[in-house]
Amino acid sequence: MANWDYDLFVIGAGSGGVRASRMSAQHGARVAVVEGRYLGGTCVNVGCVPKKLFVYGSHFSEDFEDAAGYGWNLGAAEFDWPTLRDNKTREIERLNASYRNLLENAGVEIINGFGRLRDRHTIQIDAGRTVTAQHILIATGGWPHLPEFPGREHVITSNEAFYLDAFPERVVVVGGGYIAVEFAGIFRGLGAATTLLYRGPLFLRGFDDTVRTFVANQLREKHIDLQFDATVERVERSANGTRRVVLTDGRVLAADLVLFATGRSPNAGDLGLHEVGVEVTARGAIAVDDRYRTNVDNIYAIGDVIDRVQLTPVALAEGMVVADNLFNGADRTLDYSGIPTAVFCQPNIGTVGLTEAESKRQHMTVRIFESTFKPMKHTMSGRNERTLMKLIVDVDSDRVVGAHMVGPDAGEIIQGIGVALKAGATKA
Repeated sequence: MANWDYDLFVIGAGSGGVRASRMSAQHGARVAVVEGRYLGGTCVNVGCVPKKLFVYGSHFSEDFEDAAGYGWNLGAAEFDWPTLRDNKTREIERLNASYRNLLENAGVEIINGFGRLRDRHTIQIDAGRTVTAQHILIATGGWPHLPEFPGREHVITSNEAFYLDAFPERVVVVGGGYIAVEFAGIFRGLGAATTLLYRGPLFLRGFDDTVRTFVANQLREKHIDLQFDATVERVERSANGTRRVVLTDGRVLAADLVLFATGRSPNAGDLGLHEVGVEVTARGAIAVDDRYRTNVDNIYAIGDVIDRVQLTPVALAEGMVVADNLFNGADRTLDYSGIPTAVFCQPNIGTVGLTEAESKRQHMTVRIFESTFKPMKHTMSGRNERTLMKLIVDVDSDRVVGAHMVGPDAGEIIQGIGVALKAGATKA
């Protein structure tokens, strides 16, 4: 047996890397994790956590308005961006420290720096130190994708949106995925005039078509300017800092801030993969089998860097599989079907199982149960916001194969429905 420095060395201390490190150490392995940015990865620092805190903050503008119908006279509301921004940052710093404590208490060594493969068992830390490990796990996550176009230096991504020096009066958000839709709601709720541009005919591709149309109508009710079939040609910056977003059809939009939320790419660059012979996909993701092994059999990868399902709980589950299989005598795989998903637009989306289109592509005979209604709260608030619920039911078995909701707290509600679907619950 070779005398390795570690049984497992993890590159990346995001959700998946931290979970795999902790559980492997608890199984008795000698574990180290290297991280050059921040503990907790995308979710804690520039993703789920700060995004949802911003969603909470932005929704108070509607809550204050709704309170009037219930007899509350609050006077003029005033929003202070530095307070929200800095309180969010303090909460992230608390979580960073919590992640550090979790790792240290489990006996994991934390190394500050960037790790790069030298060979199948050797990792170089920055320019100096090298270490060896029997097994190596890559969990470096994803990174915002910013396409090439003239003026791309004048726009930001979601990473920078959490740390703006000043809050903008006019915002253009470019993109059609959940990040674009969520930030459009955040900026509008906090008081910015907001336009959302998407190159396709309707955003949120991959979600149920009824949900997509319903959300578009709800966002328009909230005075978000949705412009579909719109493509950015270039972005210019004037002397006073104003951005001019020039579209391919010749139209020009003026904004104080332009946010591009045009997808995320696997963060697999400069890891030494090519030199060691680790295979990557056409999209630049690390290729793995159903046990997260690369073609180099002692090197593993999990999370967004493998580009399967980019969700924090999925990365956590993948990390558990690696730890159990390597150090707890297991031989586990994961079932990726029926994963509940939330989009924290306003109102929220909660979804689990098949969309109506997917059920048809699978040649299923289904019945659709659908309802829209005004929530009881808004019978007195006067707000014209509605809720959507939709079930997709297999006719032959009466089993519910898809559930979709748009409305307050849909992201929380769908968790329980996800358990029911996973258990095979019927409509009855």
